Amino acid sequence: MSKKIIIALVVIIGSLVIFINKQPSSFKVARSAVIEAEAASVFSQVNNFHSWEQWSPWAKMDPNCKMTYEGPEAGVGASAAWAGNEKVGVGKMTITESKPNEFIKIRLDFEKPFKGTNTAEFTFTEDPSKQTKVTWSMYGKNNFISKAMSLLMNCDQMIGKNFETGLAQLKTLSENPPKQ
Repeated sequence: MSKKIIIALVVIIGSLVIFINKQPSSFKVARSAVIEAEAASVFSQVNNFHSWEQWSPWAKMDPNCKMTYEGPEAGVGASAAWAGNEKVGVGKMTITESKPNEFIKIRLDFEKPFKGTNTAEFTFTEDPSKQTKVTWSMYGKNNFISKAMSLLMNCDQMIGKNFETGLAQLKTLSENPPKQ
């Protein structure tokens, strides 16, 4: 009897490993919002990591998160590292491309709760009425553990919800700038 159980377990585990390995090897999450502000105004909020605390959904998840900054104030080479609670984890982000009022590319290096490197991009498209469509996306590779976790949780829904919150907060900030 125990031999049959062992064989059954090996078959089940082997099938599960094959099923997990057949999951997509990459992912992409993207959300957009239309903001009633000029692209330059919205772009400046994203291109400077010092401004992120005002609109980033993760800043609200851990108000005690420790932030450190390196490099220039904004644009290519600017980086921010964070160390927070279990909701925000530990990591670093660095702007690798920045085309004023149009595009920002960010390298994301996560340390905790899981190690990984992904890319985030922001695109800004202004129309003649001075409204700006902002698209926030993140993409990367799925390793075996990421593939297995995708069976238990929907990355697009989980991260997408945070992107929607962040874009709504960016919209509020951009449409109602602080009085100087």
